[in-house]
Amino acid sequence: MSLSTPSHGLHDGSTSTASYRPGTETKAAVKTTEFAVYLVVVAGVLIASFLVGDTDGRGDVFLADKAWFYVTLLTIGYLISRGLAKAGSRAHHDT
Repeated sequence: MSLSTPSHGLHDGSTSTASYRPGTETKAAVKTTEFAVYLVVVAGVLIASFLVGDTDGRGDVFLADKAWFYVTLLTIGYLISRGLAKAGSRAHHDT
């Protein structure tokens, strides 16, 4: 089934039929709560790595390379979740 709008005259006198498909597009990434949570968690990981240090002679147990590894994993997870959200947002119509 295809929905279309009636023909309208364009400024040059020609006519066109525009196809209308109702969309269920997802919000922009920066407008989602998952983006805000992602930023807060990344900041938390980096701050924790900065604050944890050698206070009792055991050495620094949360080194920067481990923190950046966790940030990388968080980023991969966030990108996968956005990809799944985008993939599931299109309305598929049988024609």
